[in-house]
Amino acid sequence: MLDKKLFLNYKGSQKQKTSVPPNPLVEFASSWRIAWGKTEEIEDKTGWREGQLAIICSNQNAQINISHSEKFVVVGDVWLSNRLELLAKLGISANSWEGCDRQLVAQLWERWEVECLPLLVGMFAFAVWDRERQVLRVARDRTGARTLYYTNVGATRWIGSQLGAIAPYHSRAIDLTALRDYLCCSFVPGDRTLWQQVRELRPGTVLSFPDQLPQQAGCLSHNISAYWELREQLVETEQSLEWHGAKLRCVLDEVVREYLPANQPVGVFLSGGLDSSCIAALAAQFCDRPIHTYSIHFGEECANELEFSSLVARHCQTQHHILEISFRDMWEKLPETMAYLDDPIGDPLTVPNLLLGKMARQSVEIVLNGEGGDPCFGGPKNQPMLINSLYNSITNLDSLAAYLISFQKCAADLPQLLKPEVLAAVKTEPSVFSEDLNSTANYLNRLMALNIKFKGADQILTKVNNLTQAAGLHGRSPLFDQRIVDLSMTVPPEYKLSGVVEKAVLKQAVANLLPAQILDRPKSGMMVPVQLGFKKFWQREARGLLLSKKAAIAPYFNQSLIGKWLDYEGDTWGRYGVKLWLLTSLELWLQANK
Repeated sequence: MLDKKLFLNYKGSQKQKTSVPPNPLVEFASSWRIAWGKTEEIEDKTGWREGQLAIICSNQNAQINISHSEKFVVVGDVWLSNRLELLAKLGISANSWEGCDRQLVAQLWERWEVECLPLLVGMFAFAVWDRERQVLRVARDRTGARTLYYTNVGATRWIGSQLGAIAPYHSRAIDLTALRDYLCCSFVPGDRTLWQQVRELRPGTVLSFPDQLPQQAGCLSHNISAYWELREQLVETEQSLEWHGAKLRCVLDEVVREYLPANQPVGVFLSGGLDSSCIAALAAQFCDRPIHTYSIHFGEECANELEFSSLVARHCQTQHHILEISFRDMWEKLPETMAYLDDPIGDPLTVPNLLLGKMARQSVEIVLNGEGGDPCFGGPKNQPMLINSLYNSITNLDSLAAYLISFQKCAADLPQLLKPEVLAAVKTEPSVFSEDLNSTANYLNRLMALNIKFKGADQILTKVNNLTQAAGLHGRSPLFDQRIVDLSMTVPPEYKLSGVVEKAVLKQAVANLLPAQILDRPKSGMMVPVQLGFKKFWQREARGLLLSKKAAIAPYFNQSLIGKWLDYEGDTWGRYGVKLWLLTSLELWLQANK
C-alpha cells in the first residue's frame, strides 16, 4: 500500500528556497518541479519524496496523481482532447469518470506504460515516476504546446514546465550559440536555452532517468527517445485540390469541436487574416453560445486590419472586442511581458498578445487562436526561400544562410554586432536547422518542417503557453493540433503554396465559411509599428537601456553599431526597428532573470 509518509508536511521548514524567479511579477499557473539524484538536503515544499526523487509543487492534491495499483506517480500539465476515446480504450464509462486528465494518464500508463504516449492527443508536459523500477520518465506533446526544461549538469538534476521554476538551481552562464541563434531568429531554436546548464525537451520525445546504459562513476545519466517524428508522407497525390480540402475540413471540424469548452463562453483572437478567421467561423458554427472575438490596433497613425476582423465578426455574429494599444503601452509593458517568457522572444507581438489576453480574461477563460496556418499550409514567408532555391547561382547563398536571412533579423549583422571573442566562439558551431534543410523531402515541405518544429514549438506555441497563462487563460491552437500537422505533411506541396495562391488547401477547406474578401485578400500579417516606435517615441529610453556600460548585453555586443541603429543611419530597408525591438526584449529578459 501507499506509504502516506511519502507526502510530506508542507508547513515544515521556514528555510524554504523560493521557486519564484527574481522578477516578482511572475506567478506560475502550474508551479511544479522535480529533483532527481541527490535530494537529501532539499528543503522546498515536497509533495513526494522517494529514493532519488523529490517532487515539489504548490498543491499536492491538485498536481499529483497516483495509478490504481499505486505503482506510478504522475505530475504535470495535461489537457487531452480525446479523453472520451481514451476512456473507451480503458473500458471506463465517460459518465462514471470523475478524474482529471492527469489521472487518466496514470491509468493509461498502468496499462501500457510508455507505449500509451502515441494514444494521447492534446497538450501536455508531465513526468511519471515508476516506484518499482525507480525510473523517472518525462514526456512532452508532439507539437510543443506545453514546455519542459531540465538541467544537464550536477549531482541533482532539476525538471520543470517553466524555466523560472528551476531558476534557483543553475548558473547564469549564457549559451553563446543560443545567443547567436536568438539574434538570427528572435527566439532560441532546438533543445538549447539561453542558459548553458538548461536544456528544453523537444516535442514528441521522452526523457528517462536513469539511462538504461551503464553509468560512468559520479555521473547522472539520462536518455532521450522520440515517440513521434514529423515526416513527409505524401498520399493520394493524384487527387484534386477539392478532395484534399474536403479531407482537411473533416479534421478541422473534429479538432475545433474538441477544443471548445462545454457550457462556458470561449474567445478567439481575431486578426482578420485567413487563419484566425477560419477558427472563429468554425467555433461559431459549433458553439451553442455567442463567441467572443478580440482584435487590436495601434492608433490613428498606424495601418490596421480592423476592416477585415470586424467583417468576420459580423459574418460570424460574435461579440467583438477591440483593444487600442498605444506606443506607451508597448514600451511600459515590455518588461512585464519578458518576465513571463521562459526564453526571450523578440517578436513584437509579445506585448499585444499579453494585453489582449488580459482583456479576454474579463469575459472568458479559454481562448482559441489561428496560429499554425502559415507553418502547416505554406504561408508567404516561404517564398523568399523558394526564390533563392531557383536563383542561388545568382545570389550565391547556401540554403542555411538564405534561411537565416529570411527571418529578416540580425543574421547578416553578426560579424559587426558580436564582439570578436563571441563571434569566434560561435562561428563554427553547427546550426540546428541543417538536418531538415538538407533532408530528401520536397523543398517546400522541408521549410514547413523547420517552421513547425522550431518556429512553432520554440516561438509561437511557447509564446501562447506563457502569455495566456500569465493572463489567467487557457490558450488553445487548433491549427497546431497534431492531427492537422500530420495531415499537412500528406498534402501535395502544390496544393499549399500554389503559384501565388497561399495556403490553397486551407482556403479550399473553409471556402463556404468565410466572405470572399477574407479568402481572396493577400496575407499582410500583423504589423506592429516598432519602426515608428523607436523613431518617434522610444529612442531616448532605448538609448539609455541598450548603450549603458552596465547593460546585460554589453559584454557580448558592439554597442557602437546599436547606436547607429538608434540613429537610423543607413536604414535602407526599414528594418532597424525590428532589430532594436529584438535587442530591447533580450536586455529586459536578461534583467528580469539575472
